[in-house]
Amino acid sequence: MDISPPSARRGLVTGGLAALALTGTLTLGGCGSAAPSSSAASGADSARPATLAAATGSARITVTGTGTVTGTPNQLILDMGVQVNGSSVESALASADDAVSRVTAALRARDVAAADIQTSGLSIWPNYPEGSQVPSGYGASESLTATLNSLSAAGAQIDAAVHAGGNATTVSGISLNLTDDSSLLAAARARAVADAEAKATQYAKALGEPLGPVVSITDQAPAQPLPQYAMSSAAAAGKPVPISPGTQQLSVSITAVFAV
Repeated sequence: MDISPPSARRGLVTGGLAALALTGTLTLGGCGSAAPSSSAASGADSARPATLAAATGSARITVTGTGTVTGTPNQLILDMGVQVNGSSVESALASADDAVSRVTAALRARDVAAADIQTSGLSIWPNYPEGSQVPSGYGASESLTATLNSLSAAGAQIDAAVHAGGNATTVSGISLNLTDDSSLLAAARARAVADAEAKATQYAKALGEPLGPVVSITDQAPAQPLPQYAMSSAAAAGKPVPISPGTQQLSVSITAVFAV
């Protein structure tokens, strides 16, 4: 027989319901906290490789590669002309015309094509005696540029041109060129790429990462060989002018970007 007073029974029931409710809350809370923890760990595991991949994929190594090759010039550019004096502008110009015509004819007779002979300058000026404002005569000069495509014949061609112009002849300089440089440039580019790859490999190794593929290559303008100048005045010897072609270097530089 239950002899508990009504108020006590109500307290026991209320306390039991509260305990049950509390137990249910703890149970649900435990389940709820476990599920997010598992989901968060799964999300972190799936997100971490993507983040690393993105970071790895965006890493770049940028280097400059240079390739240099050596070749023998096969063309000579001759800058020469004539300089004369006359009592008048007309006579000075006529004398210059006659002298440069002889020079041109001598070059043509030595198998220099007409297309390889070009007029490059003409000047006429008054000559004043010291302390006078009245010209005593006039000077005239005409210059031309001749392209000599055979170095073995260039010495004889220069000698013939100089003697044709006589004492009026002036030679301002020559330059030696490489005209067929396609194969040389190809070799220089290959060396530049190899140089860039070697440098990038060294950097990647220092970082402890494998070198990835090439992302881009930018080809810079090849450095042109500097012309070689000589003969500041006319030659007087009666034999072919000695021509020593020597060698010239061609360099190619590239900027290469590699993935890491």
